[in-house]
Amino acid sequence: MVKHNNVVPNGHFKKHWQNYVRTWFDQPARKQRRRIARQKKAVKIFPRPTAGPLRPVVHGQTLKYNMKVRAGRGFSLEELKAAGIPKKLAPTIGIAVDHRRKNRSLESLQANVQRLKTYKAKLVIFPRRSGKFKNGDSSREELASATQVQGEYLPITAEKPKVELVSITNEMKDFNAYQKLRVERTNKRHQGARLKKAAEAEKEDKK
Repeated sequence: MVKHNNVVPNGHFKKHWQNYVRTWFDQPARKQRRRIARQKKAVKIFPRPTAGPLRPVVHGQTLKYNMKVRAGRGFSLEELKAAGIPKKLAPTIGIAVDHRRKNRSLESLQANVQRLKTYKAKLVIFPRRSGKFKNGDSSREELASATQVQGEYLPITAEKPKVELVSITNEMKDFNAYQKLRVERTNKRHQGARLKKAAEAEKEDKK
């Protein structure tokens, strides 16, 4: 018999656990179904790129992730204006637009404007009706050589930081970082008193 004043065993073993088991035997078939769906979608949206509209390069939110770049929701109106693309034309030529986004950095604005210009230079615009060309449509030669872009278009890649190698000099070897820090801490602590003393001395000299 068990020792001590324990709880009387009262197990609940009638929960039909076998009814709630989640299996994954259909995964290979699902994989095939997704692939076929992607192929059908590519045929349906031809000649547009399979990856969807062009997205801007944005930085992640918060201090933890703001050094990472990713695809944003859409280009801001300021970026479209700088690239010379009307905001109503942009969605019709495969450019995502986010009218709420604001540019708080000149660097990111220039990067996205350059991205739009690169896209615009490579863009092939088909006429809305076959054979009836309008102003802005691509020529017949460009249309004949055009192919549907598969996968990611103008992929976003983060620049790797460059490491600069320098030779260690005797001056670097002789430098004592700990001592320098102690001196600077002392200077900071006595700065107020020294400024006050200097001001009083200047006052005395004027008398």
